[in-house]
Amino acid sequence: MSGFDWLLLAALSLLWGGSFFFVQLAVGHLPAFTIVLLRVSLAAVALGFVLLATGTAFPKGWPVWRALLVMGAVNNALPFTFFVLAQGEIGSALAAVLNATTPLFTLVVAHIWTSDERLSPAKSLGLALGFAGVLVMMGGAALAAGSATVLAQMACLGAALCYALASVWGRRFKRMGVPPLATAFGMLTASSLMMLPLVLLVDRPWALPLPGAVPVAAILGLALLSTALAYQIYFRLLASAGAVNLALVTFLIPVSAIGLAVLVLGETLAPRHMAGMGLIALGLLVLDGRLRRAKAPSAGSC
Repeated sequence: MSGFDWLLLAALSLLWGGSFFFVQLAVGHLPAFTIVLLRVSLAAVALGFVLLATGTAFPKGWPVWRALLVMGAVNNALPFTFFVLAQGEIGSALAAVLNATTPLFTLVVAHIWTSDERLSPAKSLGLALGFAGVLVMMGGAALAAGSATVLAQMACLGAALCYALASVWGRRFKRMGVPPLATAFGMLTASSLMMLPLVLLVDRPWALPLPGAVPVAAILGLALLSTALAYQIYFRLLASAGAVNLALVTFLIPVSAIGLAVLVLGETLAPRHMAGMGLIALGLLVLDGRLRRAKAPSAGSC
């Protein structure tokens, strides 16, 4: 990767890690469904302007929009809602660490639903290490099954599973000829349409008090920075650095999220959380394969 690609990767990790920070600032001031609706709808509007400015075609046709509805549900509406609800009970740092299990769930989903990404012994080892880390993180709290903290952690894992399902489902848009940014716009628009009835029926926004400056700023950061801008950087990196190098962002998101949580929000992680995070990181390293490639002798070496 070029130096500029590394800079973009760091920016993307900060933007996506910052999403947990922004959610934490908004939770308690706005209902969960409203936070999610504002995030996806404002981001959809922003990406709509980007499509117009770049001359990129908007998604067209019912088959494409039907696929976008599914993508909007599993990549936006469900996981975003799970994380907002979870962060009402647990901190942003812990939520970000649990989000790092997404590649583990992706491996399982891809093994079941695809023919070209099967489990190997090395991948199975990485999977086992990662999920062992999850069990360590939940620790003694898991004994009190049904507690709010445990349910919140399960919601984060449910969100990670949703992202895994989306990664497999999203493959079809390339075959359908939908440009990446148009896909992002379409799924955000679809998820906005899903969230709107929930907000009107459950949150009843007309009855809510006006939020203060902090939650408003958090929503704008969440929508415009951690969603709209992040998608643009993501697809730029995907084209220039490739999917393998882009996967490094998985390791960096918890670092940026934990940094913001500790330095700004004053959060702390328990020792079991740190131990579990270490196991998850080790599992991701095994899955990534860079350590094996680094140790493998190159051609002509002694």
